[in-house]
Amino acid sequence: MTKRAFRSSFLLLLSLMLLSCAERYQVYVSARAEGGGTGSKKDPFSTIEAARDHVRKKRVLGERGNYAIILREGDYFIREALRFTEQDSGLQILPYRDERVTFKGSISIDPSSILPVSGTEKDQLSGEEKGGDILMVPLKELNITDYGTLHPVGFQRPVTPAGMELFIDGQPGQLVRWPNDSMIAIGKVLDRGAVAAEGDQSNRGAVFTYETEQPSGWSTPEEIWISGYFRYGWADDAIGLASIDTVKKMITTLHPHRYGFESGKPWSRWYAYNVKEEMDMAGEYYIDREEGILYFFNPGSVGEIELSLLEEPFIVMNGSVDVTIRGILFENSRLNGVELQGTRRCIIKECTFRNLGGYAISIQDSTTPSADGMLLASRENGVVNCTIHNTGRGGVILSGGDRQTLEPGLNYVENCSIHDFNRIAKTYCGAVTISGVGNRITHNEIYNSPHVAILLTGNDHLIEYNEIDHVCLETDDVGAIYYGRNPSERGNIVRYNYIHDLGDNFRTTAVYHDDGACGMTVHGNIFYRAGRFPVLIGGGSDNSYTNNIFIDCQVAIKVDNRMEAFEWAKGMIAPGGVIEQRLAEIRHDQPPYSVRYPELANYWNEDPAFPKRNRVDRNLFVNVNQVILKVHEGVNANKPFLDFTRDNWITHEDPGFVDKENQNFTLRPGSAVFEKIPRFEPVPFEKMGRETDQ
Repeated sequence: MTKRAFRSSFLLLLSLMLLSCAERYQVYVSARAEGGGTGSKKDPFSTIEAARDHVRKKRVLGERGNYAIILREGDYFIREALRFTEQDSGLQILPYRDERVTFKGSISIDPSSILPVSGTEKDQLSGEEKGGDILMVPLKELNITDYGTLHPVGFQRPVTPAGMELFIDGQPGQLVRWPNDSMIAIGKVLDRGAVAAEGDQSNRGAVFTYETEQPSGWSTPEEIWISGYFRYGWADDAIGLASIDTVKKMITTLHPHRYGFESGKPWSRWYAYNVKEEMDMAGEYYIDREEGILYFFNPGSVGEIELSLLEEPFIVMNGSVDVTIRGILFENSRLNGVELQGTRRCIIKECTFRNLGGYAISIQDSTTPSADGMLLASRENGVVNCTIHNTGRGGVILSGGDRQTLEPGLNYVENCSIHDFNRIAKTYCGAVTISGVGNRITHNEIYNSPHVAILLTGNDHLIEYNEIDHVCLETDDVGAIYYGRNPSERGNIVRYNYIHDLGDNFRTTAVYHDDGACGMTVHGNIFYRAGRFPVLIGGGSDNSYTNNIFIDCQVAIKVDNRMEAFEWAKGMIAPGGVIEQRLAEIRHDQPPYSVRYPELANYWNEDPAFPKRNRVDRNLFVNVNQVILKVHEGVNANKPFLDFTRDNWITHEDPGFVDKENQNFTLRPGSAVFEKIPRFEPVPFEKMGRETDQ
């Protein structure tokens, strides 16, 4: 029996053992029950809260052991968060056998309530040029009055619930926008607006011009919002409009952008949304909040119409231990899916999260005290075999571990598919946002995103056996795996990942050590067409690249000495700067940091502005035009920023891949690389990505 087969068999046996243990204490719930109930299979409870409270009472009476809340098939419409605490430990929540169970944060619309606009007093929204196929739903007449609120959303904006969204046959609609699938260049900037990043807190909106004629037909500019990259290509924002001067072709925004407006860059672009006159594409919608009417462009066939309502997570656990949530579909809410706070050994397994306004799952230390007044740490929690897509922000927030003591959190995301995220907030909301100490991201597939796949802070994390592709698709100065501005965040390992087909319109990279980031080990990865340059070391030290394969790249590794050469970066290591502040937070020159990371103890004594001990050894470069791009200035410009050893091999020939044309980059046993680099280890390409036999 192979190790993988043995592991799968062991996990299956363990699951059966846990379920059999819980069978003595099964409590049933049915969405179709009419109320009351005893919790038996024949007489189930009608709500999950009733089942939870029943289990709590049993435990108060002394009936210890594992309990299972068994959900019968159906749609469970969740109107407020289901909350579990430490008293709910030792619990499973799962469907009965293979029945389909869905938690919905939405309301379904009866098809008979969907009316054509054509021929009514609202006919001005239709018209032959748009196909005359606008439909409407009289929400107010259906007693649906909570339409949510449109908020500024984007880089460094607070996480807020999305406004009401429309979902048609399980797919998110598009709040009506223009242009449908492109963006418009920012014209001349007449007023940058208040620039909070430079200390201006006046909250003054910006003023800029445009060239197109389209806004002349927009009758309600005070309802319109614009989204885009208003100054930097890595800082998205979405803000409301104050006015549009169609004579001067001038837009004034209601809200400022943190960095102010700027034009002339290739990413300096915007699009407008919530523009009722622009409804011309299947699935676009607009909510008239004053009259309480939903309008949408008929996609051709309309089955199920749903509108999101829930502004809380479906499930919140605080302090729970040994709880498993398995086999549930979570969909159509305005915020996050499940939040674990200060939990231990809680597992979310074989669930699907889709069409959410925020993240799918958040695992973090508790922010509210437990019964004994303690703030609990999250440890050994996992997200396993889940599918996450069409989220408004990212996928999983994975935190835990103590950065003061370097005690690991041991939380993990394993064997998940996370794709098509960042529908609403475009930047710094990763498929996995990992922080704390000693957590891991293993055997996942991540794809289709405008910005990062994995956003990293903290220490001693493990990122391995993942497949990451088609991310960083519309942003600048970005990495699929990204961290930066804190040289104490060391000990992280990125190994055996397949990262390929990244966006390359701007400065995109696979692994980005930004602004002095240090101490990462990158080993055994395959970088294929992985952005403008697969690796960017932005002034940091102690980063190691060994046994990796770079294929079909213009530039493989870019490195610079920004901390000593560029004015905008020098301030980070100046007295009182961000680097000094962050090192002081963890006492970098004292145990455990000085013991775990000896180089860190001497950070200030070894010319911190100069990149050093970045080792590139035993790597294979195939069809790479320029292996190292060194961007340098200043007194140390002629010193090497990398230790590029002789044991790297650069070739423009196929070194012996099994099938390069079909992206099978397994090296044949007789590959020349094993002769050219005697210590080169076979890279386990066949193990990268999601495992299918779990």
